[in-house]
Amino acid sequence: MPIQFTGLKQEHQAVRQEVGMFDISHMGKFVLTGQGILPALQTLVPTDLGRLSPGKAQYTVLLNEQAGIIDDIIIYDQGKTPDGQERVTLIVNAATTQKDWDWLLAHLPSTLTLTDLSPDRVLIALQGPKAIAVLQPLLDQEDLSQLPAFGHLETTLLGEKVFIARTGYTGEDGFEIMLSPAAGQELWQTFLEQGVVPCGLGARDTLRLEAAMGLYGQDMNDDTTPLEAGLGWLVHLDKAGDFIGRSPLEQQKANGVKKRLVGLEMQGKQIARHDYPILHDNQTIGVITSGTLSPTLNQAIALGYVPVELAKIGQTVEVEIRGKLYPAQVVKKPFYRSSQKPH
Repeated sequence: MPIQFTGLKQEHQAVRQEVGMFDISHMGKFVLTGQGILPALQTLVPTDLGRLSPGKAQYTVLLNEQAGIIDDIIIYDQGKTPDGQERVTLIVNAATTQKDWDWLLAHLPSTLTLTDLSPDRVLIALQGPKAIAVLQPLLDQEDLSQLPAFGHLETTLLGEKVFIARTGYTGEDGFEIMLSPAAGQELWQTFLEQGVVPCGLGARDTLRLEAAMGLYGQDMNDDTTPLEAGLGWLVHLDKAGDFIGRSPLEQQKANGVKKRLVGLEMQGKQIARHDYPILHDNQTIGVITSGTLSPTLNQAIALGYVPVELAKIGQTVEVEIRGKLYPAQVVKKPFYRSSQKPH
């Protein structure tokens, strides 16, 4: 996927106002089959998977022994196959596909079968308020308006069986469609003919940042815990049972975290970028993890880690940009929230 096709701002606004599409085939795509899949996965994530049922999905994180984030993933419960086997699809980040594969193989029971579909399936994200109007006419039976956020299904599209999920990385309504390369090319062309705007990595980054969705490798990594990364809502210590990384999270929960990922708005036109230092009282206290000029808000926004005592809404800090200090304020996340996104 290129940085942009026709222009970042045009692509960004297409998704916010109408509809755009992304070729996200680089994402890792795994399928687990066997018996007892969710209980096995429960030992690897801090989120209660007991809430999952066929047709539903859960965003969560894989943790190491120190509760550092190995990757953020989505688990899709696909119910049972015709021969009675349970089936779960996992979508993981492209850069961590091999790392996740090795981790899962090392920690899941050998009775489960893990299959890598990454080379054999493409993934197209159709995102924006008009996504449902574009996709619905291509389906004969399913009513997409009845599919909730993080709901998913298998159906026939362009003559083949495809996987469709009401998920995305933009903060807007939309769908992610997994299918064969040949059908994917045909679907992309069909969308083009309907006026869907192709979007690149640039718009993908500005859209997800406005929605305060973290990027693995920047906003979270093996050295940050979900409680530090603003993902405390994924940690269910009361229900999740025993899982890798539980003890460090219990300690952080009891003692409090020392740093936290916060949303920042620059108080001027300067743009804070990845790795720029954050200062308070002339002392470096943290670092910007992601930053951009928000096309929707026309405001320079950023994510960054600061000491927990400076993570309060309204707190003023400074960002060092090319040797000079510029004020920024801690604000509530997300920076932008769609009024049309399903829940």
